Amino acid sequence: MNTEGKANTKTGKKFALPPDAMFSQRALLALMFPLIIEQLLNSLMGTADTMMVSNVGSPAISAASLVDSINNLVLQVFTAMAVGGTVVCSQYLGRKDNPKANESARQVLLSTLVIALVITVVCVGFRGPLLRLIFGSVEPEVMADAESYFFYTGLSYPFIALYNTAAAVYRSEGNSRLPMGVSMTGNLMNIVGNAILIFAAGMGIAGAGLATLISRIFIAFTMLYFLRRPGRVMVVNHYAAIRPNFSMIAAILTIGVPNGIENGMFQFGKLAIQSTLSTLGTTALAAQAMTQTLEYVSSMAGIGIGLALVTVVGQCMGANRPDQARMYIKRMTFYGEIAVIISGILLFVLVDPITKLAGMEPESAALCCKLTRLLSVYKMFAWALSFVPAYGMRSAGDVKFAMTVSVCTMWLCRVVVTIFLVKVAKLGILSMWIGMFSDWTVRAIIFTLRFKRGKWAEKKVLRD
Repeated sequence: MNTEGKANTKTGKKFALPPDAMFSQRALLALMFPLIIEQLLNSLMGTADTMMVSNVGSPAISAASLVDSINNLVLQVFTAMAVGGTVVCSQYLGRKDNPKANESARQVLLSTLVIALVITVVCVGFRGPLLRLIFGSVEPEVMADAESYFFYTGLSYPFIALYNTAAAVYRSEGNSRLPMGVSMTGNLMNIVGNAILIFAAGMGIAGAGLATLISRIFIAFTMLYFLRRPGRVMVVNHYAAIRPNFSMIAAILTIGVPNGIENGMFQFGKLAIQSTLSTLGTTALAAQAMTQTLEYVSSMAGIGIGLALVTVVGQCMGANRPDQARMYIKRMTFYGEIAVIISGILLFVLVDPITKLAGMEPESAALCCKLTRLLSVYKMFAWALSFVPAYGMRSAGDVKFAMTVSVCTMWLCRVVVTIFLVKVAKLGILSMWIGMFSDWTVRAIIFTLRFKRGKWAEKKVLRD
């Protein structure tokens, strides 16, 4: 018994953080949990939003689906810029250079807003030709709804870009609670707005787009208001006086552009896969859609941990402590693995009642249960290693390697393997998941080897 007590003490000491740790266990949890909750709520609110639009009719839900495929691609640009801003601000904070951290926050706000305004002008001004170019000739009713929905969601781009950037500034100094609260309020406002504008005001799909615009205006100005309040590490005010600092913008783009390319290529890959699967019949497609939704929701906790790791590693590298960055990548990958195991067990148990609540047809529900249980088991072995360490290595500046690996594994493993198994091996809907598993596996092996060799820690984001 005494021996067991000693063993437990040694294990506890081994897992404990060192005395000079830059982030305590409490600080890590305070950073991670709001991010996890925010990611989960965003995914659940998005599902609720889709369900409300679906009540308008088939043309409306089809139009929303078409436009959202463009919206998601644009949002990846803003997310990439926000990550670039988080890395640069975090590294300056790690250096204890608060004035430059403040200046970098101002520059990422300016550059993201300019990019968002350009995209808005193109998408809103040329929405009709753009929709016809991408989707060809769809039914007139669907196209009319798509143009209406695209008008309002396109106008919201600058506001969601400003929210993402302001939230990234907060997270870079270790505060993820406020962005979570603002995002939660905005999501609830969007749902209430949908109920009022779609049903009470009878605006249909235009009401859904207007509700999105109003909620995004609210969250953007709320975050900008909090960002300018004194008493914080980084205070950004006098917005009209911000002028471009091209050296800082270059540092932000060094992270943001490769990350944006990676996210964009990932979205294009998903479209290629979706096009291939569209020939497999309604039963398989219904099972695939529900399985993919469940897989997405089950990834939210791990993604939240990865986003927290961006701040942690950024500050460690800014303080010239790659040893601590390595330690936190290991620790938070472990947390990511625990999150995946818990979500996998929940999925395995709950998928059957979920398909019944969703009213799926028996054949589709049975196929969905098989696919979901298969992915929930395999995910425990590969997902955390294939995604979480990459967040930390990107924050250290190893973005080009991460981009190259992610794009290559996505297209060579996920896309090519899926298309081959569908067209040649005739494995049906299972093909996509085999392709995804191969992507996760290869990615996990490459990122693990990269982490162990340590070349990621030799990269530089800030230039002296």
